[in-house]
Amino acid sequence: MVLILVGSFAYFATMIDNFFAFAAQLTLTPRNRFSAVTMSQSAAVMVLVGLAAGVGSTLGVIPVRWVGILALAPWTLAWHNWRRRHDAMGESARRGIITTFLMTIGLGGDNLAVWIPLLRASGLIREFAICLIFAIWQVLFVTLTWALATHPRVISWGLHRGRYLVPWLYLVLGFVILYECHVL
Repeated sequence: MVLILVGSFAYFATMIDNFFAFAAQLTLTPRNRFSAVTMSQSAAVMVLVGLAAGVGSTLGVIPVRWVGILALAPWTLAWHNWRRRHDAMGESARRGIITTFLMTIGLGGDNLAVWIPLLRASGLIREFAICLIFAIWQVLFVTLTWALATHPRVISWGLHRGRYLVPWLYLVLGFVILYECHVL
């Protein structure tokens, strides 16, 4: 049960920026292109998970407790996002599949910062389970994004409030990393 909660929280907290960016993008995308754009976004998430698992496995020679230092990454992101919470948000432009893929990868720095130590701290079976949890959340992510893509008012609220929520999520993620790496 703890693994499900940790995997779910790690996915949700790192994908919130992608969620609102992708939902805003879909509101500007013709409905007949939703599938192609969604496949591109999902492929980018799979690449991020693969990168996190690959980099995490190369850290195998480093004791798990030392990997806990990577908790500084989400804390740095929390500080950066908190400092920039009053900055204007850029308008999302209509995107194609290549831009969607690159945008998801570009927004994936926080995902890698959290997922690398999380996957490194896990054994192979736990790593597989976390990847499965991420896959389930990705399906839910896409389903919910499609549902919200027709409600720009919801997207507007998320874009406005998300900048206040995200720093707190990153702060908590730092502690999750420390816990998973057996530092706490």
